[in-house]
Amino acid sequence: MDGVPAEAGERFAAVPDAFQRLWTPHRLVYIEHGQQPHDDACPFCRAPELSDEESLIVARGEHAYVLLNLYPYNSGHLLVCPYRHIAQYDEATPEEVAEIGELTQTAMRVLRTAARCDGFNLGMNQGRIAGAGIAGHLHQHIVPRWALDANFFPIIAGTKAIPRLLGETRAEIASAWPSGARR
Repeated sequence: MDGVPAEAGERFAAVPDAFQRLWTPHRLVYIEHGQQPHDDACPFCRAPELSDEESLIVARGEHAYVLLNLYPYNSGHLLVCPYRHIAQYDEATPEEVAEIGELTQTAMRVLRTAARCDGFNLGMNQGRIAGAGIAGHLHQHIVPRWALDANFFPIIAGTKAIPRLLGETRAEIASAWPSGARR
């Protein structure tokens, strides 16, 4: 225009590249302070000391409890943790192992009803080298899956959409937890 040549767009910083960006300011604490907390600041040791709403706990047992993952892979992503600060599954007592299993089964039943999911990914990452976000405290992931949850967002855009606030999800799962089961 007006005799001024236009610059090629590929030289501008705003040109799209292969990266997708999602504004997630809540993750800044996780990024700034690293993935591994100090032993005296373990979030899984601290969570049971707080209210269920503050810590996102949906159920409490005698040896273990269930809470929402603060950084979920899918909506309703739960963690089952023993109260004791142990790092490896083979350090758990038979009572802890049994209750982790019982709470996992109950969580799956609750998620099938409350979230109408079609399947699950269950797993434990043992140690930093295996990808444990909190390597010092044992925890099992329960990730609900739906037949169509692998839509274009994660496949093409490399982005995961979490449609509900964590507090809303916690309240729904906690209220769906069977009264006869450990709470």
